[in-house]
Amino acid sequence: MRLFSVLRIFTRRESGITLIETVVALAILGTIGIIFLSGLTTTSKAAFIFDEQATAESLARSQMEWAQNADYVYDATQYSPTPIPSGKDYINYSATITAESLNNPDDGIQKITVTVKRFNETVIKLQSYKVDR
Repeated sequence: MRLFSVLRIFTRRESGITLIETVVALAILGTIGIIFLSGLTTTSKAAFIFDEQATAESLARSQMEWAQNADYVYDATQYSPTPIPSGKDYINYSATITAESLNNPDDGIQKITVTVKRFNETVIKLQSYKVDR
């Protein structure tokens, strides 16, 4: 019987949670929570940047195709871009198309540069050539 009374004494002494244990547990949970939230933030930012790049690349490719299919203008410095779609994905995007003759005088080959901007900051530049056929 003496063994049972000793066990009861030990269980009575350790029946509660101390303040230090509680603080350590909260610190561990807080650290895990901060790591989780920072991971979510980083993933969200990466998804936004990827979406912005994909939209800008799509716009740049369509503008380049537009410029290459337009009539060739000798000694042109720019071509007018096609209107940007009005959907919510294209808000605050703008495009410019510049042309530069490779030779002087213009012999029918131009270097075309399409610049797509969002909030007046360049997102992507795409370069190709236009030939008078």
